[in-house]
Amino acid sequence: MGIVFNQSYKNIIIIAFALLIGGVNTLYFYPVFLKEEYYGLVVFLLATSNLLQPLISFGGQHTIIKYFSSFNTKKAKDNFMSSIIFLPLITIIPITFLVVEFHDIIASFLSIENPIIESYVWVIFLVAFATSYFEVFYSWARVQLKSVFGNFLKEIFPRLAVLTLLALVYLNQITKENFIWWLTGLYYLRLMIMIFYSFSLYLPKFTFSLPKNTKSILIYSLYILLAGSAASILIDIDKFMIPQKQAISQTAFYAVAVFIATVVEIPGRAMFQIINPLVAKALNENNFNELRKLYSSSSINLLIVAGLIFLLINSSISPFYDLMIEKDYANGIWVVLMISTSKLILMSFGCGPAILATSKFYKITLPFSILMAFSVYYLNDILIDIYGINGAALSTLIVVLFFTGLKIIFIKYKLKISPYSINSLKVISIIIVMFFAFQNFKITDNSILSIIIDSILITIIYTTVIYFMDVSKPINKLIKNILYGKLRL
Repeated sequence: MGIVFNQSYKNIIIIAFALLIGGVNTLYFYPVFLKEEYYGLVVFLLATSNLLQPLISFGGQHTIIKYFSSFNTKKAKDNFMSSIIFLPLITIIPITFLVVEFHDIIASFLSIENPIIESYVWVIFLVAFATSYFEVFYSWARVQLKSVFGNFLKEIFPRLAVLTLLALVYLNQITKENFIWWLTGLYYLRLMIMIFYSFSLYLPKFTFSLPKNTKSILIYSLYILLAGSAASILIDIDKFMIPQKQAISQTAFYAVAVFIATVVEIPGRAMFQIINPLVAKALNENNFNELRKLYSSSSINLLIVAGLIFLLINSSISPFYDLMIEKDYANGIWVVLMISTSKLILMSFGCGPAILATSKFYKITLPFSILMAFSVYYLNDILIDIYGINGAALSTLIVVLFFTGLKIIFIKYKLKISPYSINSLKVISIIIVMFFAFQNFKITDNSILSIIIDSILITIIYTTVIYFMDVSKPINKLIKNILYGKLRL
């Protein structure tokens, strides 16, 4: 777990810094400089491109993770990596043709409720193309067990780009209308940097020879394409559906709440960059002892760290919204609770998604993803009409809770391993008790002081209890290293 811990905490620092920049953008610059309409437009365009991204990438990034460690010779790896570069073209070429031929029809459909969308349809496809190939080359670096720089480009670069462009909007150097096109261009700059970095780590001898197991690779890629497309619906369908049912400004309110809640998954996003290739390697080598260790340790460690973040967010959410200039954003307070709960559930699953995606049972990801997609769409269609943006959040929570439970049962049945133990129940109990204990805890009416005091008390109490309950050796070691100043980058 040494390399996992080393790169995970570096990635946590990167993601935390990225979210700090994103927080400034999301909570202050976007609402003030772009206002609700254009902010909602940006959220809609990026969310819709994310829905399209798995289709365009043809599962290329996941295929690299699964198969790279299965090749034993440099020639075999070169053939494989050469073919992966062209894999997304299988879907990119026909999709481009369809967009050119049916642009006006697509634009009319997407802009029924909000005509502002019509002029930016091409942005959806251009950003999807750039992010698809970025993910392919990021996986190229990850299988070399080098995730930190790619994580910097994935998390910090786009947020710095947004910060810079918003500042230029404020200074009247670019218009709000051109902001979106400039942002699209910077996604392509990020892609070029990632390509050069990936080639510096591993430059294959490019050939037109296909790997011997091309058929199995294509079948896997197709399944992951379908599963990924369905799974992306769970992530972004709410931001797509809200503008179809509500004013586009509601999308901005929802996006801010989701952004806040998503902080809970920082440790998971950091750990998965490096642990997913290790899971694939353990499966390719039939090393089930290592797989069991990765599964259980990732679950308990992510539950502990994500649990602390969950408590910090939900104890301070009311005074936090009080600090915002636009008070209407506080409509998302229940969204924060429901989405952060769903993220905590996902973190407790540990590397379970990687096990499903890279094991011989990977085909099960498709029916799971399709059922999740239909479920969240159906629930959104009903609950958004009843509860607005809270209905969208509730839909996500219900689907995540139910299907994560099914996936845990499936892995337990097939591989005889589980992410949970008695220590998991202890941590969950601590989180629940502290959540309710701090709901009505209030020392001062000053919002900033309230956030600071609550955060300090929760951090001290939570880490102390976790340490003395000795539920995780790596977490206890981390706490000691922090206290004694031994943690090094």
